[in-house]
Amino acid sequence: MKARSITMLIVGILFSMLGAGLLFGGIATSWVNSLQNDGGYLTSPRERFAVDSSAIVSARADSIRGDTYPEPLPFDVGSIRITASSGSPGKDVFVGIAARSDVERYLSGANYSELREVRFRPFRTEYREVQGTKPLAAPAEQTFWVASASGSGERNLDWKIAAGDWSVVVMNADASPGVSTDLQAGFRSELFGPIAAGLLAAGAILLVLGVPLLIFGARGLGRHAAGPSAPVPGAYSGPVASGPPQERPDQSVSAQPGGNQAAQVQAGAELRPYPSRLRGELDPVLSRGLWLVKWFLAIPHFVLLFFLWFAFVVVTIIAWFAILFTGRFPGALFDFNVGVLRWSWRVSFYAYSALGTDKYPPFTLARTDYPADFDVEYPERLSRGLVLVKSWLLALPHLIIIGALTGASTVRWNDPRNPGIRYETATGISLFGFLVLVAAIILLFTGRYQRPLFDLLMGFNRWIYRVIAYVALMRDEYPPFRLDQGARDPGERGYVPLEGPVPPGSLAPPSDPTTRA
Repeated sequence: MKARSITMLIVGILFSMLGAGLLFGGIATSWVNSLQNDGGYLTSPRERFAVDSSAIVSARADSIRGDTYPEPLPFDVGSIRITASSGSPGKDVFVGIAARSDVERYLSGANYSELREVRFRPFRTEYREVQGTKPLAAPAEQTFWVASASGSGERNLDWKIAAGDWSVVVMNADASPGVSTDLQAGFRSELFGPIAAGLLAAGAILLVLGVPLLIFGARGLGRHAAGPSAPVPGAYSGPVASGPPQERPDQSVSAQPGGNQAAQVQAGAELRPYPSRLRGELDPVLSRGLWLVKWFLAIPHFVLLFFLWFAFVVVTIIAWFAILFTGRFPGALFDFNVGVLRWSWRVSFYAYSALGTDKYPPFTLARTDYPADFDVEYPERLSRGLVLVKSWLLALPHLIIIGALTGASTVRWNDPRNPGIRYETATGISLFGFLVLVAAIILLFTGRYQRPLFDLLMGFNRWIYRVIAYVALMRDEYPPFRLDQGARDPGERGYVPLEGPVPPGSLAPPSDPTTRA
């Protein structure tokens, strides 16, 4: 049964990913096709090309293909339009297209510039200068051009693309040296419409086949992932004592390694536990240098999680409709999404978000005795109205804070050659990543993981995963704006406040997965 669920999930993910890619490609192609309605062209920016020689010639295509394809094309590829206007007062412009052999014969012995590369934003050109002293005859008098335009003002050259090895030549109409021309290139093709229709149809078919397979596979794996909670090392799961704090049987919880765990328990007496629970037990002894290669060792997990997170997004979309119409998150799909988050957290705890253990993460969605775990209480009912706004509008303050913690810094600068153009790029390391790096460097040189730093990183991770659970529609309770630091979550089994009532559900047994829809 589990093997069949895995097979359906894999096939469903592959079909759905390919279908989504084709669908988005079809939408993009349709948009491109709409831009050339009524005879329009897809155009490049208008820029000035200037050289001291007598002509600007397009680069050779030998690096792309080795022959000239002399036969006619089996279908109409499209048309190009080159718009040119002279940048030199009192001079007319010429632009023409001809076979490269004819152009080379015409320019042989003359000084001209071959355009090798053009980049926009910022605009930059690269030429190969060909030396020569031969004066050139007026280009408009030549008979080998397949298309040409010349004169004053703005001139348009329209040419239907044909097979062959062609060159585009821009010159002054009198063939004098010193070419300065404003150029703009355009392209249109009637193939965009059929291509868009084919991509949309193929994408829709693959999604119709892939999404049900993905959902059935996720349901099957969700049922396998659900089950009794694995034992938490050091956690108290017996009856709750009502005596003074010093007589409570759960004193081992606050006495175990946890840095500020006791202070957190005292402060947590008045805190309402959030219904997601993230745990990470720091290994008492960690390798000094293993963290340098953990990213490499975790590559198999990264590959699998890439596909699992795609399935996670698809399941969340399906759950959105289910919640909107029924007010319930399908139980088996809920367990699957929790399993994906649990797997992600184990890999994060091992590799890059905490570096809290050297034990290799297991390849499973289910709960295990691994020192890192994540769980979310299953909600019997969810608000149909909140599902419309909580993932993007209500969660926005949290997303901004998390983005500030985990996002890279942005550098902005102005182009000195073009004062009106401004650039920006993401660089550096985030605050969260910097703290992990500090912890790793201290571990490398001292062999010890600083407990206060570990507790802080756990607080950041706990906040992030609470928000993910909320954005993924798994709970309606709004995540708190606080860092619950330490190895244990205030809502986890075995975490009992030293005074005040026991948080509801904190010692309750896990819900029976068989009762979920």
